[in-house]
Amino acid sequence: MDKLIITGGVRLDGEIRVSGAKNSALPILAATLLSDTPVTVCNLPHLHDITTMFELFGCMGIDLLVDEKMNVEVHASTIKHLRAPYELVKTMRASILVLGPILARHGRAEVSLPGGCAIGSRPVDLHIRGLQQMGADVIVEDGYIKAVVNGRLKGTKISMDTVTVTGTENILMAATLAEGETIIENAAREPEVVDLAECLITMGAKISGHGTGTIRIQGVKKLKGCSYTVLPDRIEAGTYLIATAATQGRIRLKDVQPDIMDAILVKLREAGATIEWGKDWIELNMHGQKPKAVDLKTAPFPAMPTDIQAQFTALNAIAEGTGHVTETIFENRFMHIQEMKRMGADVTIEGNTVIVRGVNKLKAAPVMATDLRASASLVIAGLVADGNTEIERIYHIDRGYECIEEKLRQLGANIQRIAG
Repeated sequence: MDKLIITGGVRLDGEIRVSGAKNSALPILAATLLSDTPVTVCNLPHLHDITTMFELFGCMGIDLLVDEKMNVEVHASTIKHLRAPYELVKTMRASILVLGPILARHGRAEVSLPGGCAIGSRPVDLHIRGLQQMGADVIVEDGYIKAVVNGRLKGTKISMDTVTVTGTENILMAATLAEGETIIENAAREPEVVDLAECLITMGAKISGHGTGTIRIQGVKKLKGCSYTVLPDRIEAGTYLIATAATQGRIRLKDVQPDIMDAILVKLREAGATIEWGKDWIELNMHGQKPKAVDLKTAPFPAMPTDIQAQFTALNAIAEGTGHVTETIFENRFMHIQEMKRMGADVTIEGNTVIVRGVNKLKAAPVMATDLRASASLVIAGLVADGNTEIERIYHIDRGYECIEEKLRQLGANIQRIAG
């Protein structure tokens, strides 16, 4: 099994390009299943989760054409099987996103209950309930969600019990081909949801209110092919900005979208960073100064993303002062804390809050990645630690970060991947 070895103590300095957003690319790939004609999706990140989605499409009989830039042309009309098998779905939660589109277009779908990172309870009951409200018969049997509808799905008003990104996306996609109007209340507002809606509109869907808590969809009889470019990954961008701040360095990010990163940029300024940005770039400079500890609380967009919490915890570990990090989205998202303690971090967990007292130095130790974003926090810890940090089980990192060691090397980091 591959591992990363990081020799800490180098200030990051340089310029890198931000990849397309995984959390936007996966639902947009699922949306291609709604079209009668080919859809081209551009700016896909080269990630394990993306290739897993390609494999899933392949086993369903869908023809794909992928070029050297990771742009893919999807011919969903070639679909032969309306079943997403356990072997692929177990490795990636986002596979659940094919449920709504297949059901809406073909009248039936069978999708295995999903897997993915073990960061807490993320039930799919909101997906199921929404489709049932639209007239589908849905049962969970033998580990599969089996859905069928007689004719077209019917538009209705769906109020989400809790804000759910994938739940909103699944219902949004299904509603585009439903009969009549669907209203999703308490909808997720994340930029990735907005990106999906914009792609669907380009395919001929009638959608309004995306980016607010109420989305309205007027169903149409069919969607057409298009070419669509996935937005930049705000979590990847945030991770490299935090890593640079932790190492007291300087960075320029290209191909980024600053206007969807307010919560992250505000906290980095609180930490002492000088930050400037334009339409598609961000520059951060710590001027060689140690970061100051920050307090933060995760919440749905536009607040602090849960996917950046672990990275800020790593920054706080070597910052001046004490920072409180409160997690409100997932109940099991502090698995990186024990690994950071092995590196000398002064961290205490109290309920859903981590209290981090900054120390002068972290010390290298062998650590183990437990989920995608926890892995990124351990990379940041390794960059600031004395000695050689070995990070095992980095397949978690490869699910969400494109060529992480190559990008960090471009910034001057001493990092290498060892094949296991």
